[in-house]
Amino acid sequence: MPQLSFHSPLGPLTLSEDEGAIVALDWGWGRDQEKTPLLTRAHTMLERYFDGEAESFDLPLAPWGTAYRKAVWAALRDVPYGQTISYADLAAKAGGSARSIGGAMAHNPIPILIPCHRVLGKTHLGGYSGEGGLDDKRYLLGLEGVTF
Repeated sequence: MPQLSFHSPLGPLTLSEDEGAIVALDWGWGRDQEKTPLLTRAHTMLERYFDGEAESFDLPLAPWGTAYRKAVWAALRDVPYGQTISYADLAAKAGGSARSIGGAMAHNPIPILIPCHRVLGKTHLGGYSGEGGLDDKRYLLGLEGVTF
């Protein structure tokens, strides 16, 4: 599986591709480094995002997960840059409960590109599965101009 690692403000990140789609974005440096046109394009888009120049990602994504989690992640991709949604409101759109939405967010294999950082609790920030936890979530929300 081709992978491309790069430095970011959140530390090293690794993109993984399978059959012409991004399947993972992981914290840390990957073992198998191979530049493909898709991985290079995704890396460039993420660099622009971290520089405050890109607001959306037009990339083929194929996250591995249950049908329910894929439905939640698809609904999440509709949350615009700089906006947030509550766990309960996302549950109303995708089905399930706020708790099941939290479970889907915790298992999101392509964070940032599938913007789980935009999901907040009604009275709190919620969690974040990135290596830096809530610090990473605060950084990403701040980058997008979200105040909380």
